Amino acid sequence: MDADPQSPRQNWRKALIRTPLGWALALAIAAIGTYLLVTHTGHILTALPFLLLMACPLMHVFMHGGHGHNPKQK
Repeated sequence: MDADPQSPRQNWRKALIRTPLGWALALAIAAIGTYLLVTHTGHILTALPFLLLMACPLMHVFMHGGHGHNPKQK
């Protein structure tokens, strides 16, 4: 990933939240999350330990790309 803080790859999140589409997506995600929490609390609580266990390997797969470990980026 680029080291420049102004690169488009790193600023797409900031650019998205400043648009009406970004606000609509954020509100839709919040509404869906609230609906699921209110109506399916039992299912969420049952799945929570598994979701926490899956968070670790998913974090390693998707978040370690920015550390410069990929020899193709050098």
